[in-house]
Amino acid sequence: MKKWILAGLCFCLALCLCACAELETTEPEYVLTYAENQPQNYPTSLGGERFAELVKQRTNGKVIIQVKYAGEYGTDEEVAEQMRFGGIDFARVSLAVVADEVPILNVLQMPFLYKDAAHMWRVLDGDIGKEALGAFQETGLVGLSWYDSGARSFYSTKPINSIQDLQGMTVRVQNSQLAMDMITLLGAEPVYVDHNDVYYAFVTRKIDAAENNWPVYQYMEHYLVAKYYTVAEHTRVPDVQIASQRTWEILPEEYRTIIQECAQESALYQRNLWVRNDIFARATVIDSGCEIIHLEPEQKLQFQEMVQPLYKKYCSDYMDLIKTIQNDIVVKTSTGE
Repeated sequence: MKKWILAGLCFCLALCLCACAELETTEPEYVLTYAENQPQNYPTSLGGERFAELVKQRTNGKVIIQVKYAGEYGTDEEVAEQMRFGGIDFARVSLAVVADEVPILNVLQMPFLYKDAAHMWRVLDGDIGKEALGAFQETGLVGLSWYDSGARSFYSTKPINSIQDLQGMTVRVQNSQLAMDMITLLGAEPVYVDHNDVYYAFVTRKIDAAENNWPVYQYMEHYLVAKYYTVAEHTRVPDVQIASQRTWEILPEEYRTIIQECAQESALYQRNLWVRNDIFARATVIDSGCEIIHLEPEQKLQFQEMVQPLYKKYCSDYMDLIKTIQNDIVVKTSTGE
């Protein structure tokens, strides 16, 4: 009897080993690329890794997504262009990179649009956010999910306590016409510098200031060369996971559904990471001796008033939508809340 039991166990073990061997040798049907311009330990990079892991698991290894970090495939602008031709399959980019081409996307990055982060997520996770993701198809891309990129503020080589201090400064901006126009309205000179070259631009005095979030300020070590951080929180420009339309059309419907679900799950994972990293980044730069400047209410109001012409220039056809967002009239979300 014991021999039969032992033989049965051996047989089951052999089946398991065969199954594992078969799983390990499963040949992928698709090996796809994913571009990320941040270092590997940055929240968006970890979100991309999570996305790739989930897709691999749920397709049983049939779809492999290889994530490349630190701008290996080029700048966000170069990546987006390559994706239109199918040269890169997936990416995480700033909304600012593609918003100039599609007016409704510009709405979501207007200065002083949201009250706070929770307000922004009510918009992006609701019907407005869904509609905006669908609008990416006009650019040859597919919108998958929204990633957190925090609130953008100014950091500089000399204090910015008021709008007067910003006058005449050379400020690094993203490659976005809206961002350039905003800085011009505030009385400074906008200069586009690639994300990975900002540190050197400060060292060589090509720029006096930049505007970005706490984690970028800390992760990219900009706080070592720009000691003053002015908490303006003038814009909340979300990041977005996108796919190449050409790649998307090749994939079977089954895999598209899985990829969309995994993108949404990775976004929730990334947002949680972001909150923790935002807190860590603030603490790190404060401990390093950087000066954190909080604008007085009247100064912040002056910033808001000076950028109002942007709404007419970029969103004249969407003013009702702007009012809906600003009044926080967002009651239906993708989660049913």
